[in-house]
Amino acid sequence: MESNSTTTKPCFSFCLFLWFSLLVLKANAEDHYHDFVIQATPVKRLCHTRSTFTVNGQFPGPTVLVRNGDSLVVKVVNQAKYNITLHWHGVRQLRNGWADGPSYVTQCPIQPGGTYTYRFTIQGQEGTLWWHAHNSWLRATVYGALIILPKEHSTYPFATPKREFPVILGEWWNSNPIDVIRQALKTGAAPNSSDALTINAQPGDLFKCSSPETTVFPVGPGETILLRFINAAMLTELFVSIADHQMTVVAVDASYTKPFTTSVILIGPGQTTDLLIQTNQPAGRYYIAAHAYQSGPPNTPFDNTTTTAIITYNNQITLAKPKLPVLPAYNDTATVAAFTAGLKSPSPVKIPGPVNENLFFTVGLGLFNCPPRKTCSGPNRTRFTASMNNYSFVTPTRQSLLQAAQLGIPGVFTTDFPASPPVKFDYTGNNISRSLYQPIRATKLYPLKYGSVVQLVMQGTNIYASEQHPMHIHGYDFYVLATGKGNFDAKKDTAKFNFVDPPLRNTIAVPVKGWAAIRFVADNPGVWFVHCHIDSHLTWGLAMAFLVENGVGKLQSTIPPPLDLPKC
Repeated sequence: MESNSTTTKPCFSFCLFLWFSLLVLKANAEDHYHDFVIQATPVKRLCHTRSTFTVNGQFPGPTVLVRNGDSLVVKVVNQAKYNITLHWHGVRQLRNGWADGPSYVTQCPIQPGGTYTYRFTIQGQEGTLWWHAHNSWLRATVYGALIILPKEHSTYPFATPKREFPVILGEWWNSNPIDVIRQALKTGAAPNSSDALTINAQPGDLFKCSSPETTVFPVGPGETILLRFINAAMLTELFVSIADHQMTVVAVDASYTKPFTTSVILIGPGQTTDLLIQTNQPAGRYYIAAHAYQSGPPNTPFDNTTTTAIITYNNQITLAKPKLPVLPAYNDTATVAAFTAGLKSPSPVKIPGPVNENLFFTVGLGLFNCPPRKTCSGPNRTRFTASMNNYSFVTPTRQSLLQAAQLGIPGVFTTDFPASPPVKFDYTGNNISRSLYQPIRATKLYPLKYGSVVQLVMQGTNIYASEQHPMHIHGYDFYVLATGKGNFDAKKDTAKFNFVDPPLRNTIAVPVKGWAAIRFVADNPGVWFVHCHIDSHLTWGLAMAFLVENGVGKLQSTIPPPLDLPKC
């Protein structure tokens, strides 16, 4: 009896402490409930009104504000005429792929008239993320900011800002974006460029019929301002600058960085960048301006407009135009490389290792021959396509990949995505064999054992043409060990890896005719989409998915699907 009592008392004390700690943690965390109604709303831009899909009639959609540790319950009601899903971009969704959102990857879409409730907890993340539609091209207007504040009684690791604003960069088409991509798929050509770039859904006063609605950020003199930039554009990487104000970058993709000061940032579709400015200029109005970084071939069409918003001191009103900042040339790769090199973690980090999975994925564009008795409008009467390791991803239509994996449904996918390209070639050369232009269409996943340390090199190719590809991995953050030009050479390029303070990201730009090396631990079971965030490239098949196996026990396994999960 005496022996039992001495072991029981410490257990009782510890359990009581644990129970009390959990109560305190739960008391500090909050549950946030939202209703998101997807609906058609008349929206006027560029002197033109069209029916636009919005959330709760708002464009951009509602800003979701939470703290690290909080939970979200978002009921989505689809009153649109298209299927819809929502993706919570950058949220790790630990063991909960059911809330991730990519259509036919982790769920069947919410059909017109249907509902689905996304339930998830923010765990160990803070900073700027965002949410967006992940079905066809509804993302062009269905998006909004997801801001994760530090836990209560915690602070930012930088000067507390007097004010902070989300700054969402996007694109506007006078036509229905769904019609734009459908026309491109019908002809095989690239989709039409947008008619304007936007900041918080407004083109800015360099455009007709736009001046009164130009986005304005009111500030006072002598303040520290936090600007939370999000690139929600479908097709365009963007340079951003602010007239007469230096920018200090403090975070990317909801991960803090070592502060560094710059006059221009580069932000790709899917990425976020938090920066501080000091309002230390004479009272007046100053433009925030953004235009394209065009990394493709010289004759590639792109939206070459400039979108603007205004920082105004003391709500100053004047007829004088604000001052425009100087933006880099559209093809300024040197500025891109310099900005990328400036991003580092705030302090030394423990890089996961040793590596269990050494992967090498090619990413790039290709061309399909035109089918018989069809007219195609791609280069030399072909059709555009895209691929990873020579496989062009085919999205299922009758079942989601995660459901098929969990229920053991055969015939939806195979698990033989190659760890390296089936054919080795001069990836960035100018004389690539035409036999490599046409990838194989398939739905292939790459399996990973729970806890594996993955090192992935993504290699850009010059099949047909080369350009920069912002690659996003769902369900994971990863360390960016290095990026470089040309073909990756493990013998010499591994020496360039940053094993001290690499940045942590969820979306990384693979440089034009170059490569990016990343590393992460496969500690989140489920099916996780990997794709280019230029949506035409995704539509053409520049995607694959990881199938991360369950580990040991419930805490290392995907949770059961919710009862209201949409059916196909």
